[in-house]
Amino acid sequence: MDFIKVSYPQPHPARGKQLMSTHPEVRELAGPHPMSAVWVIGVVIAQTALALYMAHQPWWVILLVAYFVGAFANHAMWIMIHEASHNLIFKGTAANQAIAIFANLVLFFPSAISFKKYHLLHHRYQGEMKRDADLGWEWEASWVGNSTWRKAVYLAFFFLVQGVFRPFRIEGVKPLCRWVVANIIIEFAFLGALYYFAGIGAPLYLFLSLVFAVGLHPVGARWIQEHYVFTPGQETYSYYGSYNRLGGFNIGYHNEHHDIPVVAWKNLPKVKALAPELYDTLYSHSSYTKLLWQYLTRKDVSPYNRVIRGNIS
Repeated sequence: MDFIKVSYPQPHPARGKQLMSTHPEVRELAGPHPMSAVWVIGVVIAQTALALYMAHQPWWVILLVAYFVGAFANHAMWIMIHEASHNLIFKGTAANQAIAIFANLVLFFPSAISFKKYHLLHHRYQGEMKRDADLGWEWEASWVGNSTWRKAVYLAFFFLVQGVFRPFRIEGVKPLCRWVVANIIIEFAFLGALYYFAGIGAPLYLFLSLVFAVGLHPVGARWIQEHYVFTPGQETYSYYGSYNRLGGFNIGYHNEHHDIPVVAWKNLPKVKALAPELYDTLYSHSSYTKLLWQYLTRKDVSPYNRVIRGNIS
């Protein structure tokens, strides 16, 4: 078992140029979508209210509600942080970073600003081990292998893998800045207030919602969908299932997003509709639940199913 090592460049810059050349009207779809901020405010308020309600519920109620409700709400806020990282909510960088920090309130760990630093490098250096935090360490892939139970454990604790371990490998990132510090202070102040006024149950609910949102849950399969290789020669994959419309904010349109990352979530389906000759021939996924099952049970699907450029050490 080994990574898929290639010497050719990532496909998105070339396909993005082709898209703009053959369909110049795609430029009209670019730009921020300020109404996203309304969704951010609404979900954060609703999730905070639910956390306060959960504060004095039995642990098993907190667990179930976090899995069946909180995971979807928190995953939606991850999507909005992703939008803000590309300045696709407001025009200015500062306004986008501020709304990202607000979306981060219900995500337990202060990570919105740090996510932007690493995510933009992922776009620029896709597949390069020293610059792309979306890639796992070699030891990750080696330990997980194709074992079903290890895949399950790995995905269940993916919030630690992605947020704690991988950043140490990435070159060219200054971990701290005033925005990161602000993110940390605001997040812990929010969690401290929840604990002070409602008890441990409220932050516990948000923590579990975060764990499920990026872990062993159908929406957690998005981390498998985006760049796990399912067909030779293709390294990025879109998902066109119903979740895009039911709280997923079109996050599944991943090829389209990488090809032209200046288009907000609302217009990504229009990008695909404009250029069916570019996207209809690509392998795509239609069910996150099915994809999660495939990831857990198929022996030919593991963290090694990733395209790598350059030296992995």
